[in-house]
Amino acid sequence: MERVSARKSSLFFISFILASLVLVSSEKLAKPPIVKGLDWNYYFLSCPRVERIVRKHLEDVFEKDSGVAPGILRLFFHDCFSQAIENIRAIIRAQCPRVVSCADILVIAAREAVRQFGGPDFDVPLGRKDNPKFDIDSPDNLPVPFERTDVQLSDFFEPKNFDATDLVALSGAHTFGRAHCSTLFNRTIDSNPPIDPDFKNQLEATCPEDKQLNTVNLDIRTPTKFDNMYYINLLNHQGVFTSDQDLASNPKTKEIVNRFASNQNEFFNKFANAFVKVSQLDVLTGNQGEVRKSCFAPNSKKSNVASVVEEVVGIAANM
Repeated sequence: MERVSARKSSLFFISFILASLVLVSSEKLAKPPIVKGLDWNYYFLSCPRVERIVRKHLEDVFEKDSGVAPGILRLFFHDCFSQAIENIRAIIRAQCPRVVSCADILVIAAREAVRQFGGPDFDVPLGRKDNPKFDIDSPDNLPVPFERTDVQLSDFFEPKNFDATDLVALSGAHTFGRAHCSTLFNRTIDSNPPIDPDFKNQLEATCPEDKQLNTVNLDIRTPTKFDNMYYINLLNHQGVFTSDQDLASNPKTKEIVNRFASNQNEFFNKFANAFVKVSQLDVLTGNQGEVRKSCFAPNSKKSNVASVVEEVVGIAANM
């Protein structure tokens, strides 16, 4: 009887642990709400391998030049395209008719830039359309490097329904990449927010007045890895931008900085959610936009339907 009871107790304990793991996994994988017109499986029928194509291409690109990854992530925040995105578009177009927008390619590529350098792996909703017009005033979702936290919240984030946690999480994108010295002009001459003296000396040595095109790592500890060391830098007064360092001093954000510095998983989860929110700002879906033939320019006046038919015929002829 004792052996049977012990066995039952063991089975109950194992079941309890498994149930707990399921609950934790479910919470971790919870997806944020998405706008009408987007879908987590938008290309399931029309181009099911699109995310795999982007992932494989960027694995090769990042292996040759790791600096491309933070560049792509910044493009995502600036809502603009580059040659890297155009190259991916051409590869996708060779396997699928013109159904995948440059806007969606950019979102997938930015997620890959995070994932492939140690950051979280998360789903992104797809189905965006490209702007049918060239917009010189296209959205820029990044505040300038010398803005203080209260200004960032009131001018950039709160009007878009983003809160202080979103601000601190998205600022964590500075955990990799580099900055030009010209963007740090006030960091070494102003001690508010505070700056570590040795770190200040390093910045001044790297960025003399006649070398403003020099660059510095945004994360002095792990500059090529997406992790939570950015927040540890802030706690040590080693934030490169004023906008970064002020997060660790402002009453609205300093506790969030402390949490992310001590819990990388929490940072990853909050970053993923905020990333998805950013990816839906001013989004075009359905008939509101188009799928561009080139990521650098809107399509010609020829109808999208006619162009897609031509492309399908071309793909079929090459099979």
